[in-house]
Amino acid sequence: MSCPVTPTDLKQLEANLWQSADTLRSNTGLKSSEYATPILGLIFLKFADNKYRKYAAEIQQEFEQCQGKRTEKPISEIAIAKCGFYLPPTARYDYLLALPAEENVAKAIKEAMVEIAKYKPELDGVLPQDEYFSLTKSDPTIPDRLLKNFSNIPVDADGDMFGQIYEYFLGNFALAEGQGGGEFFTPKSVVKLMVEIIEPYQGKIFDPACGSGGMFVQSAQFIEQQRQGQSGAGIEDVYVYGQEKTLDTVKLAKMNIAVNGLRGDVKQANSYYDDPFNSFGQFDYVLANPPFNVDEVNIDRVEKDPRFNTYGVPKNKTKATKQKKEQGNDTVPNANYLWINLFATSLKPKGRAALVMAKLASDARHSEADIRKQLIEHNLIYGMLTLPSNMFYTVTLPATLWFFDKGKTDDKILFIDARNIFMQIDRAHREFSAEQIDNIAIIAHLQRGKRDRFVALI
Repeated sequence: MSCPVTPTDLKQLEANLWQSADTLRSNTGLKSSEYATPILGLIFLKFADNKYRKYAAEIQQEFEQCQGKRTEKPISEIAIAKCGFYLPPTARYDYLLALPAEENVAKAIKEAMVEIAKYKPELDGVLPQDEYFSLTKSDPTIPDRLLKNFSNIPVDADGDMFGQIYEYFLGNFALAEGQGGGEFFTPKSVVKLMVEIIEPYQGKIFDPACGSGGMFVQSAQFIEQQRQGQSGAGIEDVYVYGQEKTLDTVKLAKMNIAVNGLRGDVKQANSYYDDPFNSFGQFDYVLANPPFNVDEVNIDRVEKDPRFNTYGVPKNKTKATKQKKEQGNDTVPNANYLWINLFATSLKPKGRAALVMAKLASDARHSEADIRKQLIEHNLIYGMLTLPSNMFYTVTLPATLWFFDKGKTDDKILFIDARNIFMQIDRAHREFSAEQIDNIAIIAHLQRGKRDRFVALI
């Protein structure tokens, strides 16, 4: 029986994997953008294999038991029912790893990706294929060496670790290319707390800034844990909807959803201007960590959209110049309250939302204060939780969790100060322990009158 991977182990694993992969890249003369996609594809393949291996014996047993009987069915059908996808023998990680040196490994990896997508159409056009040939330009052994590199990911590493390693590599690729950006990965413990408080058992879950789909993975894990308890719900009872502006990250989210057995759809969209799911009033739950403090959103394109204007549109304190208005270049002062509006308006009548928001949004003034007043008067805000500093991997920006509940029956707002509740991981990083998550979440459950949850926790 293997031991669980600790946060320290994970950080070391990420560093080792990156160093090894980047050393190989430096020997090929490829740009980061050229080797990012095939590397992320191999990480997906390893985690897909990890999950499949948990079900492989059951799949094979049922296949053999049903052979020659009226209930006989293809092994792929059994695998999809049990695992969510099918990995043919030639798509298993150990098979590719064991290929002799003289084999065309790049071709074998491409064929593996083709086979996976054949049985999982949602991944058609998502998984890298021909990109593995470019790795062989200066050294034909690179694909095989990368396979060996990622075989170091533990066989019991779960889908959430998959997302974290993916995000670590994406961040390093962005740094290598000199890219910036306000988006950052939401740590597992923060997402877990959000999920524990809004309890997304079943229904439609929306993330309009979904990144690699980490919020969806945590929701799936929460549901599976609750199924072992009292709820009886399973991940087949949820359908996830994500929007993400970057195509490569859309592909990543689709891989993440697939490897975790979730049903869902992720579309490439700029959520300020695009609404592919007609989101107004459509969702049971919204979970998101949007980019903070964006100040370049064109106000003319959002102020007439009910997703953003139902509770008021954030506007500059001083009027825009005549030239700006004539050119249609007037912008919102800060898009934080566009996101807050979007989360509130996307909910069904009894829907709930949890979102990460810049701390300064909690007491922002002028037009933003007017929007906050509207949200309070409509009794939408369930609670706010102040996070400790240094909870995020790449930024130290202070943040607050906002919670909405359109099914509230009182006019109270729950405030939780969690600034001094954390576990120090290293000098620069903190997270919540499992016990701290339980202790914070139970406050929300008690506030809703769920005394049985408190008794069970004790």
